[in-house]
Amino acid sequence: MTARRLSSLPSFRAFGHRDFVAVWSGALVSNIGAWMEVVALGVYVTAVTGKAEWTGGIAALTYLPSVVLSPLGGAIADRFDRRIFIALCALAQAVLAGTLATLAFTGHLSVLAVAVISFFNGCVHVLSMPAYTALIAGLVPSEDLHSAMSLTSTQFNLGRILGPMLAAPLLAVGGVGWVLAFNAVTFFAVLWAVMTVRPQARPASTIPSRGLWADIAEGVRVSRRDSALWLAMVAMFTMAALITPFISLVPVFALKVFGQDATAASVLVSMQGVGALLASVMVGSLAERWGRQRLLDTTLLVLGPAAALYWLSPTLPLAMAAILVLGAVYMVAIAGLSTRCQERAPRGMAARVSGLGAVLLNVGYSLGVWMQGALADRLGVRPVTATAAVLFLVVVVGLRAQRPREVGVPET
Repeated sequence: MTARRLSSLPSFRAFGHRDFVAVWSGALVSNIGAWMEVVALGVYVTAVTGKAEWTGGIAALTYLPSVVLSPLGGAIADRFDRRIFIALCALAQAVLAGTLATLAFTGHLSVLAVAVISFFNGCVHVLSMPAYTALIAGLVPSEDLHSAMSLTSTQFNLGRILGPMLAAPLLAVGGVGWVLAFNAVTFFAVLWAVMTVRPQARPASTIPSRGLWADIAEGVRVSRRDSALWLAMVAMFTMAALITPFISLVPVFALKVFGQDATAASVLVSMQGVGALLASVMVGSLAERWGRQRLLDTTLLVLGPAAALYWLSPTLPLAMAAILVLGAVYMVAIAGLSTRCQERAPRGMAARVSGLGAVLLNVGYSLGVWMQGALADRLGVRPVTATAAVLFLVVVVGLRAQRPREVGVPET
């Protein structure tokens, strides 16, 4: 089915816009390579160290730079051509991935090298994400924004399916070096995509600029004053800290709990992507039938139990089924919260609001994945992760009891 025919369906309306399709396609190729690298490095670190804390810690290094750089990236993206900014970031990430590949091919790859380069890769990634989110929001009209955000999550999760599927045989035949080299090449798909997009006229902000850091501070103040926007960000932070670590801890679950190998880790990651893909097909119709608020409120309530079900699965086949459900619910939640943030962002401040959301998301994830990994080494993987899932449910219920209509996505 072509993009034009797909665009007639509620969930795929954004595919009716040529520039969106170009950026979506380029990002998909890059994400396939990125997920190949995630699996390869996760298996490498877990096998070399035998510690969940190391696996979670290195994953945290990729996202921890967002404390400073996401707001900075948002402020920069609101000032300059987002296409050029994203292209420069893609080139930098290609160089970093190529460096890892070179170290692997020459026999000099180490956990320390992985940690250092993951940190620098995280710096570039968090700088570019506000610009990418704002670019996507500018490629479609407001009525297709939810479709665009959902399809962006779909693209991310398609990479999560295809990346591990390609990583497993490539790891078996060529080793870590070939996976890392493949990832380096895929960044050029992003370069092609953003350079084919027509330049966007930067919208004039209704809030005058007073300098880079003042712009960042203004973005925080505006977000805090909008209670619906701020509560969406709080929900995003809590989800990142308590639920999202399941993504990076898949190799730990496969290798340490089930005693399996890289193939099992790849299958679990792929099953999560399948669940997210299935959800993306249905989310548009569900939002139209139930309403965005009800859909997101329900999703947030179900997310904790779905995560607990996954972590407590007694066998690998049951874990595969559970992570498929978890992947679907998680995709709907993150797409709904992201849409809420972009809908509430004032004119000319979309990237700054996206940057602040990225700070909360990435800091929460960095702290959560490291702490859950460290505690899992001492108390066990299942007790720690399942407790975090139950705690998330308690937090969501508490937020709903306090302001039930602002936790989800109000109708627009």
